[in-house]
Amino acid sequence: MENEEAREKLRGWFSGRLPEEWFEGPPEIVLDREEISVIGTLRPPASAQDASEVERAAAVEGGVQRFREETRERRIEIAREAEHRFRRKVSWGVRVGDRTVMFTTLSVPVMTRLRQQERRVLDTLVAAGVARSRSDALAWCVRLVGAHTDTWLADLRDALQQVDRVRASGPDLSS
Repeated sequence: MENEEAREKLRGWFSGRLPEEWFEGPPEIVLDREEISVIGTLRPPASAQDASEVERAAAVEGGVQRFREETRERRIEIAREAEHRFRRKVSWGVRVGDRTVMFTTLSVPVMTRLRQQERRVLDTLVAAGVARSRSDALAWCVRLVGAHTDTWLADLRDALQQVDRVRASGPDLSS
């Protein structure tokens, strides 16, 4: 499922399966080894156009909550089909303006070996109340790095996709 053709198949399946009235344009499909995230763009509430920043934020929050509740049963049905078909869990989210809200996400345990110096960093974050546990502290660190290296990570992902395309166009060694 890692090559570009498989990714296109996945995007196509969701585009064909999701109701057209749910999102503005096709949803963003993000995948890794364990999870498929479907993130659709919602129209900002019309009432928020000329509202204050506080009122606009509350209107967006209300619109996101309404969408989540009104589509819950159908999203669960589609997720079950996709999980059976693609053998990965499905998570859902929406984007309104520059805000992204994830409804469900998969929490996957990751094996890692940390040296004492690295564990001390995590313990400091826990002691300072930044995180509740070492696991939360590690997730916080990963998000922080991701936020500060978006361009670099995007370039790296593009390069990996190119490797997948080149690998897929090579000779078939299975016979």
